[in-house]
Amino acid sequence: MTPPIAPRWVMRHPLWPLIALHVLLAVQVPVYTTLGLDGPPGNPVAATVAFVLTLCLSLRHILAVSRGERPAGWPWTLVALATLANVPLWWFGSNWQAFTAFALASIVMLLRGRLMLFAALAQLLHNPVKEVIAMLRDGTHTIPQALLLGAYALFALILYAGTLVGGARLVRLLNELEAARTELAATAVGEERIRVSRDLHDLLGQSLSAISLKGDLALRLLAKDTAAARAEIDSLAGVARDALRDVRAITRDEHSVSLRTEIDGAAALLGAAGVDTRLDVADLPPLSGPARNALAWAIREGTTNLLRHSEARTCTITLTRHQGTVRLEIVNDGVQPPSASRFTGAADLTRTPPGTGLSGLAERTRAASGTWLTTAHDGLFLLSVEVPEAVA
Repeated sequence: MTPPIAPRWVMRHPLWPLIALHVLLAVQVPVYTTLGLDGPPGNPVAATVAFVLTLCLSLRHILAVSRGERPAGWPWTLVALATLANVPLWWFGSNWQAFTAFALASIVMLLRGRLMLFAALAQLLHNPVKEVIAMLRDGTHTIPQALLLGAYALFALILYAGTLVGGARLVRLLNELEAARTELAATAVGEERIRVSRDLHDLLGQSLSAISLKGDLALRLLAKDTAAARAEIDSLAGVARDALRDVRAITRDEHSVSLRTEIDGAAALLGAAGVDTRLDVADLPPLSGPARNALAWAIREGTTNLLRHSEARTCTITLTRHQGTVRLEIVNDGVQPPSASRFTGAADLTRTPPGTGLSGLAERTRAASGTWLTTAHDGLFLLSVEVPEAVA
């Protein structure tokens, strides 16, 4: 099993790490301002109020962006955040510069095009340029020192803002990933239901037809030939046990079919039903798994349809090879459909009613890169399946 790209609790609650990141970055301002790390100490109440307002505005922007949208009234809240982050800088200095990272991140996420570029550039250069000018004006630093400290402030601002923007986009990706996982799980469940429904129909259709046929035959023989009736009942019990075993195999997706077994079983079942059956399948080629399964299921489906939907008296099953392909033909003289239909690949599958044997046959033939055809002509019904001998 592929491990998750993040811890499970992060996948389920991706907003909490983003909120914690905001708090850790924003709390620098009230702490630095109260302690006076750059200049005299400031008013802790004002710094705390600014901390709460900046945190709320920035979270409003970033949480909306993490959902793939922009919040209502975002131009006004963006102006308020930019004002709150930049104006106090002229009084509090670098103690306040952490708030500019929130303003820069919101500008990058909410604005578009050239306006975003100009606003982001202005926000990016505002504090570093101001700091360099102040240091040169005071004469406390040389030009190289001032430029180095300005570059450091610029790098720190880019790093903080990039972390905020990246966190919002990561949350959005995690939400999309979780939604995709949920959708894939629902799709897998649906596909499994379709598989079970298809296999039950294709497997039990013939088994139940055989049970019904042998039961009727046993009833007719009961008054005339008790031994023969007992033999048919024994055979019926064997078919029922096979059907039970098939159902259990279907639930574990372990059922497999054998082409030779299906041919022999079809001949025996048609013979028991009184259908004169002729086989021309002596030259069975070695086939790939998908091709072998498609032909075996076609024989089972053709036999089931003949017994359930026709009054055929003769049936011919032919298997031939030609230029790398194998062709199966099942011809009977039963009741015919009014018209012919040709099915080739996925496009034709959409014209087959779901939940029918023909739908399962179409899916298996498509999996083997083959085609299938049903025609009615001159009192004969033909089911033909053609698949390549080797299928990747």
